[in-house]
Amino acid sequence: MDRFVRALIKWQAGGRPEPARTLPVAQVRARYAAQAAHARGGAARDAGIETKDHVLDAVDGEFGVRTYLPPTDRGRLVTYLHGGGWVVGDVDTHDPVCRRVAGVLGAVVVSVGYRRAPEHPHPGPLRDGIAASEWADRAFPGRHHVIAGDSAGGALAVGTAMHHRDHGGIRFAAQLLVYPPADPYLRSPSVRRYGTGYLSEVDDLRWYYDQYVPDPARRADREIDLLGADHRGLPPTVVGTAEFDPLHDEGVELAVRLAAHGVEVHHVPAPGLVHGYLLMADIVPAAAVATKKVLTAVEQMLAPMPMAQ
Repeated sequence: MDRFVRALIKWQAGGRPEPARTLPVAQVRARYAAQAAHARGGAARDAGIETKDHVLDAVDGEFGVRTYLPPTDRGRLVTYLHGGGWVVGDVDTHDPVCRRVAGVLGAVVVSVGYRRAPEHPHPGPLRDGIAASEWADRAFPGRHHVIAGDSAGGALAVGTAMHHRDHGGIRFAAQLLVYPPADPYLRSPSVRRYGTGYLSEVDDLRWYYDQYVPDPARRADREIDLLGADHRGLPPTVVGTAEFDPLHDEGVELAVRLAAHGVEVHHVPAPGLVHGYLLMADIVPAAAVATKKVLTAVEQMLAPMPMAQ
């Protein structure tokens, strides 16, 4: 394991944090936000990237998005869905991630502040992701559009791509999924191997699923059980996994199943790292390297495409 990650695990364990499943949701969200702020390590914001917050109307309410305009615009657009178990995380916790995406890819990034569980269980966050991707496509037309997300946001990204495929919607140029949850039943060997002591606790993962999909029968839905879904016709996909992650094996299996369904897939492993490494890129050098690798893989998929008009 990377020595910086080992130190981070030791630092967090020293605080004897209570499991997420034992705390009020508001407290879990506040703790996650504080941990994300710590992981930024006081890093300065990227010069030249302009941001603006917007409020979008939904059928049953409203939600926010944040746009990032890169200093060098290469005619690309990324709709980004943040991680956090569908319960925690927001556009602020993932602000550094979206800045990196915008800067490296030369893309306008639309970061989606989808409404979260348990107040808005499945399919609420997915509907917000779909609506945000449609808004992004209208607001920034004529671009090579990438659907992307990390952790829970990765699963939402797949669900969004499947919706557009099935309804004649957006034809995404690529899909970026970083350590996505793909098996709501948590059956893979890596769950048993890395389910305790590696920052992401398996019992907390089960709790996140309980908040997002409280009806066990709905866990067979294709947007939840991604390993059982039909992936034919989905866009070229980059799948990033972390070595010491309970979700490692299901991420690998998702990549295999995408390829079996005829999808172009580039699997990018992250040796020595844990779940959530995108948020550690400012304080863990290996996480910065892994983040660059997954974005480079997306760049390689997009590079042959002519500049969008």
